[in-house]
Amino acid sequence: MFQVTFSEQSMRELNRLDKLAQMDAIEPISKVSPSDLANPREPLGKFNRGGTDFYRLRSGDFRFYFTVDGDKLHTHYILHKASLEDALFRMKLPVSEQQLFEQHSKFWKYLESLTKK
Repeated sequence: MFQVTFSEQSMRELNRLDKLAQMDAIEPISKVSPSDLANPREPLGKFNRGGTDFYRLRSGDFRFYFTVDGDKLHTHYILHKASLEDALFRMKLPVSEQQLFEQHSKFWKYLESLTKK
């Protein structure tokens, strides 16, 4: 079992929800196991950014972007699915190429800008 920690951006996103919605949103990440990380499959995905392995977990209307550090899962970003899907649609990228989108520098600059608010 992993301990789950949250960045400031992640906490701001969660705090916008009522308590029941928060519990529903974080339930899937609280159940991630080492075997899930070893063999990620939907709703869990894995990609690399700058030599760091990131995971994406779909949870209802949200996407959790996190890293693993020993027995901790650190959630860097929580984004509403509409924002990602909308961007994919506007950029006319096929959904199957979502990982390419995630690795695109503009995507990461957008995510990093969220932590500065």
